[in-house]
Amino acid sequence: MSSVRAAEREMHRGEDEDDERRRQRKLEEALEVKSLRRIISAYLNYPEAAEEDVRRYERSFKMLPPSHKALLSHYPLKFQRLRRCISVNSYFIFSMLQAFEPPLDLSQDIDVRDGPHLERVSYNHDVSGVKSVCSSQSTSTSERMHISNSDQACCGEGSSAICSSPIGVTTKKEVNNEGHCDSITERHTSGGEYNREMHNCDGNDAIDSNGDVSSPTRTWLDPSLQLHVPLVDVDKVRCIVRNIVRDWAAEGQKERDQCYKPILEELDSLFADRSKESPPACLVPGAGLGRLALEISCLGFISQGNEFSYYMMICSSFILNHSRTAGEWTIYPWIHSNCNSLSDSDQLRPVSVPDIHPASAGITEGFSMCGGDFVEVYNDPNQVGVWDAVVTCFFIDTAHNIVEYIEIISRILKDGGVWINMGPLLYHFAEMYGQDDEMSIELSLEDVKRVALHYGFHFEKEKTIETTYTTNPKSMMQNRYNAAFWTMRKRSAIATEQATP
Repeated sequence: MSSVRAAEREMHRGEDEDDERRRQRKLEEALEVKSLRRIISAYLNYPEAAEEDVRRYERSFKMLPPSHKALLSHYPLKFQRLRRCISVNSYFIFSMLQAFEPPLDLSQDIDVRDGPHLERVSYNHDVSGVKSVCSSQSTSTSERMHISNSDQACCGEGSSAICSSPIGVTTKKEVNNEGHCDSITERHTSGGEYNREMHNCDGNDAIDSNGDVSSPTRTWLDPSLQLHVPLVDVDKVRCIVRNIVRDWAAEGQKERDQCYKPILEELDSLFADRSKESPPACLVPGAGLGRLALEISCLGFISQGNEFSYYMMICSSFILNHSRTAGEWTIYPWIHSNCNSLSDSDQLRPVSVPDIHPASAGITEGFSMCGGDFVEVYNDPNQVGVWDAVVTCFFIDTAHNIVEYIEIISRILKDGGVWINMGPLLYHFAEMYGQDDEMSIELSLEDVKRVALHYGFHFEKEKTIETTYTTNPKSMMQNRYNAAFWTMRKRSAIATEQATP
């Protein structure tokens, strides 16, 4: 009889555990929905937040005495131009959101209390929903997407604190904003649709190639589902716009030459005898908007970009999968700062994107973008010894624990595989004041090298490269990094044991 009761207790315990797991899954999904809504709301709140900036400029102008206003009589026209530029940026953003395919039903009712945990939700969906422009061969078996309070590759250089407009993995790279528009008007209606009046924008047909993009509004874009988000979230959207220039505009070519070209040349040299039938596999953690991963694919590699930020992933998916021609879109990336401008025309200048048509760039079959936290996705037994090369560009300082990053890079590389790195050590969690639970291990470059040697790497090449990061090339302020560039090769396990004292 006691054995029967024991079996019943065990059965009930199992049912209770199943119920608890179901409740936990339901809670996690609700948190995911709310976090993703918050990101989408940040994008949708961009026009109003930008308009409030212009109203603030106007209030300051009105405070001037008449004699000073007379000296700045062109300012009202500048404010009109700013509004037109904001409208063009808003149309690009809204078109991008219309193309987005959420992994969850965002229209579902949710009842979750706000809290800091909303910023660190695990997305347990298969990110194959973020398509590559060719057939995607994701090697990850536990792909997850996270929403972080600060995001990668978003802030500009030299920022002394976590960037207020970060993106995916946390980062502190500086921000400068400047651009130029003459006339495009778009009105964001309360129903979430755009009525567009198209004129000439400084001689460029800014959006005439996008006339058929305004498909029926997605249910989850309905204003009633939008969340009130802090301005710091909208700053992340502004940061995305600047990152588009870095990766997908001709104006970003100089910066790409500084950061990406040395990496591409090194890969091309190290794998000079690569086979089209069996191409080497290269992983790019912190891939941002995907340009470096695409360029590596065009060299003849199986290339996978890994990105932590949904802000980034929504945008990269739009550019990679939905661009129909080079120069299809016009954006105004520099309009959100009045500082360090040589002229109004520099601040309000247009930038055409993308500078190439991604689908026609010559990518290799197997190119993919994988969403999720690098540690969670690649710290998986199925990833051990998978990659011929790992490329990190402005990435390793996004770690809470850089030792863990290096350990995982070593583990996922094949014996003899190469790790190519480019970037600074601007640790993104270094100044998280008041957040005692935020671990941040901040090694010197010397210690980074020592840790790498411990995990079986030996140096083949090392140098310093001067570069900028999402910097306005026409700004009076040009912050620069003396970034560390290296090529390391992973020894075999036997060689590592022999080399360890």
